[in-house]
Amino acid sequence: MVSVEEALHRDVIATNSGNLIFSDATHKILQNPRTEVVSNGIRTDVSAAARINEEYDAFVVPLANAFRPSFEAQLKRLTRLITKLRIPVVVVGVGAQAGLGYDATRLAGIEPAVRAFVSAVLDRSASIGVRGEFTEQYLKGLGFRDVEVIGCPSLFLHGKDLTVAKRAPTLAADARIAVNGSHKAVRSQGLERVITRAHARYPNLRFIGQNISDARQLHWRDLSDPNGLVTAMPTHPDHPMYREDKVRVYIDPVTWIDDLRAFDFSFGSRIHGNIAALLAGTPATVLCGDSRTLELCRYFDIPHRRIDRLPEDLDPAQLYAEADFGALMSGHQERFERFTAFLDRNGLENTFTHGDGGAAFEERMRSLSFPAGIRPWNDADLASLTSRFGWLQSRVGELAAENDRLRRELTRAAGPGGALPTSSVYRRARRVVGAPIRRALQSGR
Repeated sequence: MVSVEEALHRDVIATNSGNLIFSDATHKILQNPRTEVVSNGIRTDVSAAARINEEYDAFVVPLANAFRPSFEAQLKRLTRLITKLRIPVVVVGVGAQAGLGYDATRLAGIEPAVRAFVSAVLDRSASIGVRGEFTEQYLKGLGFRDVEVIGCPSLFLHGKDLTVAKRAPTLAADARIAVNGSHKAVRSQGLERVITRAHARYPNLRFIGQNISDARQLHWRDLSDPNGLVTAMPTHPDHPMYREDKVRVYIDPVTWIDDLRAFDFSFGSRIHGNIAALLAGTPATVLCGDSRTLELCRYFDIPHRRIDRLPEDLDPAQLYAEADFGALMSGHQERFERFTAFLDRNGLENTFTHGDGGAAFEERMRSLSFPAGIRPWNDADLASLTSRFGWLQSRVGELAAENDRLRRELTRAAGPGGALPTSSVYRRARRVVGAPIRRALQSGR
């Protein structure tokens, strides 16, 4: 297990801890006595294609809202890797992102990249698994026919079993409530108002952030990311919930889900923040702000509201009272069987049909020690300072050694005349040494 400091430095959550929920679920689902599941990490290494072809029997790609303009470069890189693979490639739950009206106009610019990706996948699989109705319509509109709606693997973490129950008929003033939301939802979709009212009414309200910038704000008080400008976000050091220690960010789904078992209700705009609650058996309502959250809620029958239609005086108690989990639970087994049938058609066995139902995976998880949720840095105790500055000291030492190595390389490249080259060596030195030093200095403020 890596330290919190190292986890934040390396961005083990791939910018959003929601990625951990569906990636962990996929790992558990596919692991069985005849299958070894190996993670290739969060980076796409096109040069690894030959090794992947040699060492593995299938390449499984769990994705979220990958069909969006801001993900185009990563999608193209993933496509380049897939086109070099000779083994089956299976995509388990990809989504397109648009507005609540399901208008795909904003996706026109990335259409060539989406076509290339889906074509490459379908050349190596029986079908492509998508998250919901909008993505299915979008891909079929591009001419693809082998498209199956399978939802997101995250909700199948426990297989065909899913139980969500209210502990009380109403939400009391002392109820433990978790709220989540993106910076966009807080800044421009009205969630700030909802959080402010809930914070005033419910003393046991806790905000759970998901972005890497949220985590760095909590642990380092680092405001260097553009998200640091959103002072209305509870993860910002100026926010009252930060000062009251009512904010957390998790860098592992085990502790995230475990902690949510003790809550009475969860709500907000983060789909996987609320799925984590449902997996813990805790009632949750999603405030949908785009197509990716809306189509998943519709597919799984998760209680939800459109965030653009919330009343001015919205109270979590209203959401709790309205939430009905009957359809979510009664339809879960059929959705699970549809998901496993998709895996079967694509040559993948699952632990619930072909293994121990995930018992070995769960035992392994329970044998490990996972970090607690990252909390606001409001104290100055010796232990807190020691862990942070100890890591900074070791990081500075590593950077100094790397700096020395690059200086020697630059000296050799300069030759007898001593002039610095304009080659990539100098640029690489700036990237490897300069940027990390700047980040370390900012983090230490």
